[in-house]
Amino acid sequence: MSIILRRAFSHRNLLLLRSSAFHGGDLSHQLINSAHNNNNSNTHIHDLTLPTTLHFLTHSRRGFAKGRKSKDDDAVSTIEVLPDIGPTIKANATSMMEAAIAALSGELNKLRTGRASPGMLDHIIVELDGVKMPLSHLAVVSVMDSKTLSVNPYDPNTIKKLESAIVASPLGLSPKVDGERLIAVIPPLTKEHIQAVCKVVTKSCEDARQSIRRARQKAMDTAKKLYSHAPKDDVKKLEKEVDELTKKFVKSAEDMCKAKEKEITGG
Repeated sequence: MSIILRRAFSHRNLLLLRSSAFHGGDLSHQLINSAHNNNNSNTHIHDLTLPTTLHFLTHSRRGFAKGRKSKDDDAVSTIEVLPDIGPTIKANATSMMEAAIAALSGELNKLRTGRASPGMLDHIIVELDGVKMPLSHLAVVSVMDSKTLSVNPYDPNTIKKLESAIVASPLGLSPKVDGERLIAVIPPLTKEHIQAVCKVVTKSCEDARQSIRRARQKAMDTAKKLYSHAPKDDVKKLEKEVDELTKKFVKSAEDMCKAKEKEITGG
């Protein structure tokens, strides 16, 4: 019986210790009351203060629940931040538009006008030992006067090849050998030739416009695809900036063609 009493007393004290820790009660007072109750009667051995035990378990469960993370805590609300690809789109569009202007400049330089221009021979291809190279890589072209070009080859041995290539070009030039260089006189343009060349300028200008507008359309398609979830104001702002680029390059192409027509007609 004494063993049972000691075990009951130990178990009851353990519950009192836990209850005291949660409720801040006077632990020594509870232990004294526990000992007094055990000495008074053996019939209370099995009475282990059920309300106190339930109270302790309830608080223990609540404490565990408070310390446990809920599923809602794991769900972190995120805001999708779109990268600013506007500058990249504009840079790509600018590069394509600049390429269109460069191509237009090359086409206009091919046209023969009434004035000598060093760039008018740049498009001529010369074949040397089975290798085709631009004339500008083989010689220096300079303007002697408004009607005369001078072609100075890097290698004098290529002068005949250069002469043949210039004669075969659609420019209608007939260069002559002058020592180690070629002299090409620009003949006056006939009325028919002027009209034909002006038509070529008009077509080249329209081709440049189309290339610039295709660059704009590609930029717009890319923006709409990548900014599908972006605010409409951002898309409209980018469209406005690309439109301004388009107008700028179209005007540049038109100005180049007007200057070329003026040069051809002598106006």
